[in-house]
Amino acid sequence: MDGLIIKGIGGAYSVKSEGKIYCCKARGVFRKEGISPLAGDIVSFEVEKDGEGVINEIQKRKNSLIRPPVANIDKLFIITSIKDPIPNRLIIDKTLAAAFVKDIEPILVISKADMAETDELCAIYKKAGIKTYSVSSVNSEGVEAVREELKSGISVFTGNSGVGKSSLLNALFGELNLNTGEISKKLGRGKHTTRHVELYEIGENAYVADTPGFSTMDMQRYELDDKEQIIFGFPDLEKYSLNCKFTSCSHTGEKGCAVSKAVEDGLVSRERHESYITMYNEVKDIKQWQKQKNV
Repeated sequence: MDGLIIKGIGGAYSVKSEGKIYCCKARGVFRKEGISPLAGDIVSFEVEKDGEGVINEIQKRKNSLIRPPVANIDKLFIITSIKDPIPNRLIIDKTLAAAFVKDIEPILVISKADMAETDELCAIYKKAGIKTYSVSSVNSEGVEAVREELKSGISVFTGNSGVGKSSLLNALFGELNLNTGEISKKLGRGKHTTRHVELYEIGENAYVADTPGFSTMDMQRYELDDKEQIIFGFPDLEKYSLNCKFTSCSHTGEKGCAVSKAVEDGLVSRERHESYITMYNEVKDIKQWQKQKNV
């Protein structure tokens, strides 16, 4: 049979097929090949006499991420809070870049709008052509607009610990009753209340995943370790790079660079360009042999 992995914990996978959930294990060949089944994978499996299932094949993925570990993603909702913790624009931009290079539609959600003004941060990303929503799980501001984005496909919520991913999901779909944590005032970030990735069915052929929170982002693990490819994670910059007269331009501030000129002319957000430069400099000295392969 074919089915969808909706959860995987400790080598046990919950596979949904024809309205039923089967507990499955993966064949040892996957481990030998260095392949891990992921939530979101479409798999071929068989049910043995004891009722347990065995995954025989992982069908071709259209995309996948290592963190969060999900496959076949349609929309990546990047959640950042306007306060407690404050936004980290570099992590936002790294996550956006990971989505763009994997051909996933990114949507930025700025949470806790009841606690502080979100207009300035919204403006940066709307200018970049990124769908951006300001929401509050307390007074329901923006919740319905986000709900409209979840009508079909596999959607994933990701972001730093404590930004309110689970709270927003509970505001959207109270029946999920996800575990939420309180902010640690000492650390200024949230407790890790989500330990694994699980797909929740929210409609016909519609799933949403809450994912473990994080505080850092390793660019190599997201296949953002090629300095020549990083520009493709910034489509708002990339369109100006096509007019650059320097074929080997890094777009980090060279005189005559079309991207730098677009920044100076106010056509591109300076904040976004600064993130691009930081990311470029982070990987520019990585050698080919040092680059990691995806799962």
